[in-house]
Amino acid sequence: MNSRIILNYLAELNANNNRDWYHEHKSENKEATAQFEQLVQELIYGIGSFDQSVLHNNPKELTFKLVRDTRFSHDKSPYNPSFRAHISSMGKLPIPVGYYVMIKPNGGTFLGGGLFADMFTNATAMVRNYISKHSDEWNDIISSKEFNKYFTVKGTALKNVPAGYDKEHPQAEYLKYKSWYLEYFLSDDEVIDETRFLQKSIAIFMAMKPFNDYLNKALKDFKMPTR
Repeated sequence: MNSRIILNYLAELNANNNRDWYHEHKSENKEATAQFEQLVQELIYGIGSFDQSVLHNNPKELTFKLVRDTRFSHDKSPYNPSFRAHISSMGKLPIPVGYYVMIKPNGGTFLGGGLFADMFTNATAMVRNYISKHSDEWNDIISSKEFNKYFTVKGTALKNVPAGYDKEHPQAEYLKYKSWYLEYFLSDDEVIDETRFLQKSIAIFMAMKPFNDYLNKALKDFKMPTR
């Protein structure tokens, strides 16, 4: 895996975010995509050393397209200059939650986990209910030394604890949340050093696993909406 090829292509796409340039540089796209898929495969193997549920995945089925949906956006740039993948027991579906990687130049690269999709109101309710009933376990996870070495819980949140929940609950602040996720950013220099990047990514994803496991217990009965 050559991460410099990935970063160089994305930097050029960011500087030339138009369809003509994109189609004129299909060979560079193909090479960068192949390098990213190789990275995802290495991550699958590494994560699989502590979470065997991901080992069956095919990297090509975990990645997201560069093409943006601009219909409802003020930004009409046709491409998202980043390579992204979600690695979980059910592939790239947002639930069950898993291990997310986004490669983006100029410090935009990050490793993520947890529930990003706050548009699923049923999922939000499931997690809130689980936190309200299993607050000690939640606290043990987010207050652990290994967790705090890398993470703080992020997510969109309401101003107040929603109706039906105790405003004095020990985890009241987290009951306001509509999503609960983690992000760990890496510099371009860290990404370019492939061995260091892979080792650090696996360590961070391992530290993330108890958080993901907790959310997946809360979401075990969730069913993706049908179109």
